[in-house]
Amino acid sequence: MPFESVRKLADADFPTRWGQFRILGFEGVVANPEPCNDDIPVPVRRVESAIALVMGDIVPAKPGAEPPIVRIHSQCLTGDVFHSLRCDCRQQLELALAAIADAGAGILLYENQEGRGIGLMAKLQAYELQDQGLDTIEANLELGYRADCREYELPAAILKLLGVESVRLITNNPEKVEALESVGITVAERISAEVASEPTFEKYLKTKQDKMGHLVS
Repeated sequence: MPFESVRKLADADFPTRWGQFRILGFEGVVANPEPCNDDIPVPVRRVESAIALVMGDIVPAKPGAEPPIVRIHSQCLTGDVFHSLRCDCRQQLELALAAIADAGAGILLYENQEGRGIGLMAKLQAYELQDQGLDTIEANLELGYRADCREYELPAAILKLLGVESVRLITNNPEKVEALESVGITVAERISAEVASEPTFEKYLKTKQDKMGHLVS
């Protein structure tokens, strides 16, 4: 999914309870995007946006210094904002922010890819199907979507724009590692994003492990 252009649109101070960040806004124009649902037409060009929360010096000043901690986080309104316990998204978000703060430097890339890229309303429809016994993959497929519609080219392009060539990536998802390394960004270390399980999302985690290859115990 090639980008015609990626540009930074905003850069501002951003104090948080984890410490002082900069908040950067990015926009990419995608040429000929692949459909996630064959019943829904896609435009010839699509604009994608993402946010980067940046703390400290993200480009090592000395050769051999540790690369920055990076987290690629997909938007989850239900988890990140409303603290849903259907998923572990908020816990992973807070784990990442705490890890960056502890290290004193790092980047959290927040992508606008709700519901593994199917969008908020389709995600809520998937919730209904999950209430009837389907898992997250089965629900997406039942609605006519791919199991996971997310792409990670925009975060990779943002890292390159920021001059970051190597990262310590917080993720359980091997696809994120592959996406960065496929464009020449070295994943020097994979840091686990595993959080304490809750009874309400045990099935959700097992589906990610069994059907998506996520590295969780």
